[in-house]
Amino acid sequence: MEIQTNEIVRFIKELVHIPSPSGNTEAAIQYMKEFFEENEVPFKITNKGALLATIKGEDDTKHRLLTAHVDTLGGMVKEIKSDGRLKLDKIGGYYWNTVEGEYCTIHTSRGERFSGTVLMHQTSAHVYKGMDDLKRDEKNIEVRVDQEFHSKKDAEEAGVSVGDFVSFNPRFDETESGFVKSRHLDDKASVAILMHLVKQIQKSSIKLPFTTHFLISNNEEIGFGGNSNIPEQTVEYLAVDMGAIGDGQTTDEYTVSICAKDSGGPYHFGFRKHLVELAEKNGIDYKVDIYPFYGSDATAAIRAGADVVHGLIGPGIDASHAYERTHVKSLEHTANLIKSYLQSQLV
Repeated sequence: MEIQTNEIVRFIKELVHIPSPSGNTEAAIQYMKEFFEENEVPFKITNKGALLATIKGEDDTKHRLLTAHVDTLGGMVKEIKSDGRLKLDKIGGYYWNTVEGEYCTIHTSRGERFSGTVLMHQTSAHVYKGMDDLKRDEKNIEVRVDQEFHSKKDAEEAGVSVGDFVSFNPRFDETESGFVKSRHLDDKASVAILMHLVKQIQKSSIKLPFTTHFLISNNEEIGFGGNSNIPEQTVEYLAVDMGAIGDGQTTDEYTVSICAKDSGGPYHFGFRKHLVELAEKNGIDYKVDIYPFYGSDATAAIRAGADVVHGLIGPGIDASHAYERTHVKSLEHTANLIKSYLQSQLV
């Protein structure tokens, strides 16, 4: 089973162009549904709207579960201003300055879509003095809608209302040097990796040693995407998310990140050692890291009381929760570590 990064990147490109802020992920889940149907993997849609697919293994008494999430950061219309512009409330955890100037789409409850731009109210340099000193916050950030709205009434009559979802455009790009740049690589890069592996397993008729579930969760960015719908036979739970890059971190864009601890505490030590041993045995470049301001679906599952061994790995993502970037080397190493894990014995 040879890893083909070109297919992973193709899946990423398709996924990031499907708007799916937490709470409005039906289109992304539908895409995943069609993928599993095409690859003849049985699945179910949970009451919370996630997707749980299962590949039966040689041992059906003890199960593994891998999860990645299709929900992303986004916004919701908090207020329609008197001039027809929109105030936002955040979906997920990010800083306002990371979306300033970004193109976006307003998804109305009636089904219309309007394009727009996220801007500071005081943007014009020819009008406002000292705008660079103003705080980027919910008071000053607004959406300029690409419609002829002169008033709140104009916007309302067009179908805009409080509670409408706002998605940020991905601006996907792949460079000749192997970098993939886009919003929403968290966590659609990891979903794409799982898709590639599932397709390879089915295509090559590979028999896994243990029944393995693939949970495509849809509420991770708000903290509870993968803490339910865990089959009772599950003994190992691996979240495939991202490795965050910054000062003091070991994670980079060219290796797979193995998380030792996040805001929820340490990950299972034996599981972490198992992943490290697999990486070293198979020549996979990796980094072990700690993320103090991070929480995964595995953390959520443990907090909810799941009796499982839990771990977290993922490709290294620069500028997490902003305009993100990774490299195909990181995608490849992450895919190879998951491939090795799927074919290994239990921790």
